[in-house]
Amino acid sequence: MLAIIKILLSAVLIYLVNEVVVARSKPLLGALIASLPLTSLLTFLWIWIDLKDRPAEQVEKLAAHSTGVFWFVLPSLPMFLIFPALLRRGLHFGLSITVCIVVTMALYAATAYLLRGVRS
Repeated sequence: MLAIIKILLSAVLIYLVNEVVVARSKPLLGALIASLPLTSLLTFLWIWIDLKDRPAEQVEKLAAHSTGVFWFVLPSLPMFLIFPALLRRGLHFGLSITVCIVVTMALYAATAYLLRGVRS
């Protein structure tokens, strides 16, 4: 039952952002909602609930998850500048998204490589 609640709550958040941007024509409000760390906060809550009987593991998983999210947010940020720049230059949506995905994947790989060196 908890899995269904997790899925539904997550889906509602995605739907809410889309509804605000498309139906209400409020892209700035939609961007604000999408930029909130709601996924991370929900994940913190689910980890806290799932590991309530194992406090030491609970703390370690929450701390590790939070630190990992911080480091992996950084390589995703350029996408939010590259994408609109490509669209405004007339590049097709599909090609713009593809370029963003490739750049972001490369930045994620570089970040993972650097973090592996730090953790060793």
